[in-house]
Amino acid sequence: MRKTVAVRDLAVSKKAGRPRKSANFTAILMLAPFLLAYLLFFIFPTLRAVQLSLTDSTLTETGPFVGLANYVQLLGDADFWAALRNTGFFALLTVIPTTLVGLVMALAVHRLVRAKNFVQALFFLPFVLPVSVVTLLWQWILNSSFGIVHALTGSTTSWFGELATAMPTVAVVTIWWTVGFNMLLFIAGLQNISKETYEAASLDGAQGIQVFRYITWPLLWPITTLVLTLQLISSLKIFTQMYLLTGGGPFNSTRVMLQYMYDTAFQNLSGGYASTIAVAFFLIILLVSLVQAALLSRRR
Repeated sequence: MRKTVAVRDLAVSKKAGRPRKSANFTAILMLAPFLLAYLLFFIFPTLRAVQLSLTDSTLTETGPFVGLANYVQLLGDADFWAALRNTGFFALLTVIPTTLVGLVMALAVHRLVRAKNFVQALFFLPFVLPVSVVTLLWQWILNSSFGIVHALTGSTTSWFGELATAMPTVAVVTIWWTVGFNMLLFIAGLQNISKETYEAASLDGAQGIQVFRYITWPLLWPITTLVLTLQLISSLKIFTQMYLLTGGGPFNSTRVMLQYMYDTAFQNLSGGYASTIAVAFFLIILLVSLVQAALLSRRR
């Protein structure tokens, strides 16, 4: 009798295990295209860049192995450090302002009763514009001869061509272009805060700034962390709008890391050294992201 029960239990366990194996196989099958694309378009290029960074390769030919010589050269490269400073300065000008402006816009839109969706779409609209359209629009607005700013104020300032204004102006353009996305993230966070929470705070006598300080802001902190992280990474990877608006000038004052990498690869035709810049910059972004994550998690 015991043998019969044992055989039945074994049969049942085998049948129960089949769906699990089938589910695992199905999951692997569904993930396979993504994993393959990840290997082909991220892992392989990254490993290839590391390999090239150890060589004296041109853009078209693989050169001899030089070890860490490119990295030693990078440490003494004044252009590299200047591009890194410019990138950091741009991040400083955009990360916090874009986050704060997005939060203020979200709070304002969230309070609306009428035309809420219309206003939300209106604020988000710039984000869906191609970067080429954004740059052409702002070059026209700020043109020193026939732009809107010139017509309204009479100013003949070359906003993208002067040392004092080039980087801040690109930062303003970037904030205008991208802040709508941050606004949507904050609105999503605000919608997840229940009305009962605000009602309870109101019954306790909390009003205005107190509600924001003790209810809204703490509950929005996970979204704020996400926005800060995405904004920082995006700012460090700045290239297209900077290249189209200023070309890195005047006097390389707006040449950022990705443009320096681009110039090294496609103008100087130094593929090995450009790969060294890419690897070093990747490590810098990784380090900054880890430090930021540690600081933000400690705040939480």
